[in-house]
Amino acid sequence: MTLAAMLEARRPRRLDARRNFDAVIAAATEAFGEAGADVGTEEIALRAGVGVATLYRNFPTRIALMEAVYLASVDELVSSSSGSGDVDSWTALRRWLEKFVDFMRTKHPVVSVLTEQSEVYVPTRDAIYGIAEPLFDRAREDGQIRAGIDADDVMRVIFAVTGGRYRDIAQRKRALEIVLDGIRAQR
Repeated sequence: MTLAAMLEARRPRRLDARRNFDAVIAAATEAFGEAGADVGTEEIALRAGVGVATLYRNFPTRIALMEAVYLASVDELVSSSSGSGDVDSWTALRRWLEKFVDFMRTKHPVVSVLTEQSEVYVPTRDAIYGIAEPLFDRAREDGQIRAGIDADDVMRVIFAVTGGRYRDIAQRKRALEIVLDGIRAQR
């Protein structure tokens, strides 16, 4: 089942309920990105313009809300990664890693709460690696990245890099540059 289908299966059927569901996901995505995983459900409901009861009717637990936010976010990340064949392998990999770093920066609070026991963990992981591995393979075949490095190695480093706090966006970009320099084949 695709990520979009998993999310769609959770959406209510009535149009007004679907709008509320989507509003809560959007508000939670924003709130988790700004305030971390501990943001209150009352704050999320307020941002979404719904009552707390509506939030809990759609997401009976905090984990259910985080899973839905993560499903929607990973689906968006995976969907935005098409067209990588239009550029050279290094540029395609670099662009995707930049998107992934931005994704992880805002989703790290949610990811750090979800565990392998979550029903969305394996499908979302598989979807992300389903995009990353071919990009790495293509760059490796073209001699653009060092031998002996695979997508999993770099994804774990990116997870660590995005977990920290930075003074500003420029410092975060420098951290990514260090990772990119580390994986790039010597010229």
